[in-house]
Amino acid sequence: MQDDELLRYSRHILLDEIGIEGQERILAAHVLVIGAGGLGSPVAMYLAAAGVGTITVTDHDTVDLTNLQRQIAHRTDSVGIPKVESLKRTLQDLNPLAHVRALQSRADTGSLQTLVQEADVVIDCCDNFTTRHAVNAACVKHGKPLVSGAAIQFDGQISVYDTRDADAPCYACTFPAEATFEEVRCSTMGVFAPLVGIIGSMQAAEALKVIIGTGRNLNGRLLMLDGRAMEWSEIRMPRNPHCPVCATRPVGGHG
Repeated sequence: MQDDELLRYSRHILLDEIGIEGQERILAAHVLVIGAGGLGSPVAMYLAAAGVGTITVTDHDTVDLTNLQRQIAHRTDSVGIPKVESLKRTLQDLNPLAHVRALQSRADTGSLQTLVQEADVVIDCCDNFTTRHAVNAACVKHGKPLVSGAAIQFDGQISVYDTRDADAPCYACTFPAEATFEEVRCSTMGVFAPLVGIIGSMQAAEALKVIIGTGRNLNGRLLMLDGRAMEWSEIRMPRNPHCPVCATRPVGGHG
């Protein structure tokens, strides 16, 4: 690390669980962020501030005035421009040392094969089950840890799906693709503005813990937040041995 990096990241380096070695892992890491909205904003901002070397963000949408109530990476003068370009500008203002790849496109099965394979950690900040399942399938195929979060109205949830652990479930074990879930969106149901900040910040924290290799992450555990009462509940999630996505997955180490 250069002198300016040692100073910028000094509060991480002071932590015994991170130190110079852990910060160097962060600097060398490549994180893929799916979505540049309510969750993607705090996720990407904390990753950039923490020093993640390469951040790839993919989102097909443009900034709308209704986004500004919660999508904190975007500004009023960003309305009408691609969200990924607005987010990239914010991240480079935060930390010009971070390399940000802004991809204005939908995360589909084809593009995810390349994007996931290139990344060290994948963070799902999207808002629909079709994309979530496509992201999960690509992560299982390529043995990449997935940090998944969701937020709607006053309710949030977060988990880690790291199928390099033979006992760990994938997203489809917990939320099967064939199950019927009501697709709810912020445009019709609303969302409490700070909720996406809470969940997104936790997603960034879980991703950094995976990169550093410290602490106990949420692999196999689903945390759910009731924002009205500000109460957390936890569900332990078993692996489904008959899961059509991960039952025959390759299992590797955490190297």
